[in-house]
Amino acid sequence: MKLSGEKISLRALEPEDLGFLYDIENNESFWEVSHTQTPFSKFILKQYIEHSHLDIYEAKQLRLMIEKKDTSEKIGMIDLFDYNPQHLRAGIGILIHPNFQQKGFASEVLSVLINYCFYQLNLHQLYANITTDNLSSISLFTKHNFQKIGIKKDWILSKGKFKDEILYQLIKP
Repeated sequence: MKLSGEKISLRALEPEDLGFLYDIENNESFWEVSHTQTPFSKFILKQYIEHSHLDIYEAKQLRLMIEKKDTSEKIGMIDLFDYNPQHLRAGIGILIHPNFQQKGFASEVLSVLINYCFYQLNLHQLYANITTDNLSSISLFTKHNFQKIGIKKDWILSKGKFKDEILYQLIKP
């Protein structure tokens, strides 16, 4: 199975991704969605990359780099997390660098990953947690048939205020 679409491809982490990963993980504007509170050192991120060879069955997560297909330029990352082999489900997190947002990349990436999850990993369901003010992510996931199944009240504390988080779910057709 190819992890690629018309404009993007997904691939495993490589040692040369350290700089990109360092910039993304230490960008405070992304900390709300990644639930990060402190910066990551290059040393810790290097160790993370070195251990990223573990497959999803062992690590219970999978992070893939998103590249533009025509240039191999890194434009973001997509994660499967909380993989549960007993119940055949996983969460999805996606981050597109701001320079590449609103260009259709996220939609293509999500489509490729959904196909991979349902037909290669044989998952039964996927879910995403999205704050109520993240309208682009809500639009993205609903476009791909994720259904709103609940709201977690005052779930995320951001800049001194609590935000609600919506739980979206997609069950394999």
